[in-house]
Amino acid sequence: MCTYVTEQSATSGSGKGAAGWFPLTSTTVYFDHPVHAQADHTLNLDFVNPDRGASARVAVELTADSAVGLVAAIARVLTQVQPELTGVDEPAARRLLEAAEALRKS
Repeated sequence: MCTYVTEQSATSGSGKGAAGWFPLTSTTVYFDHPVHAQADHTLNLDFVNPDRGASARVAVELTADSAVGLVAAIARVLTQVQPELTGVDEPAARRLLEAAEALRKS
């Protein structure tokens, strides 16, 4: 079953594709059938820069459990780095970590 659940987010960073590094401008997140991963459904991340064409894309297909683990890992790192360096509110990062950990327990 296709979910069609899709979110887009403005992105500031860099990705490495076949032609080397390129600036990222957006990320599409969706839960659907994977192209390559051996799972029925995956959380898919497409990091892109549409102005650079189809080759400026880094695609990732994660099982739901792996995606939750990634969110938790990101939150753990953000809670350990000084907010002055990240610009991320530490209590908010802790809440994100708690939410990710709660998802893994369910």
